[in-house]
Amino acid sequence: MYVTADTVADEHEWVRSREQVPALINDVRGRLGPLFDTEVGEVTAAEYQQEVDAVFADGDCAVNVAALCGLLRELDCEGDYPGFVVDEFLGRKLAATIAGGQPLALLAEATFHFADVHTHGEEGETAGADDLDAALAAGFQTRMPGWDWTATESPFSVE
Repeated sequence: MYVTADTVADEHEWVRSREQVPALINDVRGRLGPLFDTEVGEVTAAEYQQEVDAVFADGDCAVNVAALCGLLRELDCEGDYPGFVVDEFLGRKLAATIAGGQPLALLAEATFHFADVHTHGEEGETAGADDLDAALAAGFQTRMPGWDWTATESPFSVE
């Protein structure tokens, strides 16, 4: 794989136009909310696209997101299971990279596994395709507003 500025721009457009990701984000939030006894705000396609733009505006982050997306989109293994570890690893790292620094990165990695269980690729897609969608949903849902605990300042700040 050779990544250039054009590669990153192409990945930006591909991720931005991934119409199913906002629905996956809302599905993940709809499933997680009740588990944590909270309501989580839904995400619109426009809000998702705005966050994609923000992620790709940071060139250092964008090149990593672009490379991980490209790897997952191309990753395939005969019978899928032999590639299970690597597509899970790449999916976790993509979700964490999109979400940002700690603690959001760790939450995105955990959410990736939750999203991945509920995300299934289409017949004929590569083994990494469903992990790519799960990672996009996990990473973006984690960094986006909607969770009550992210709406206020931390009570653990020391002034």
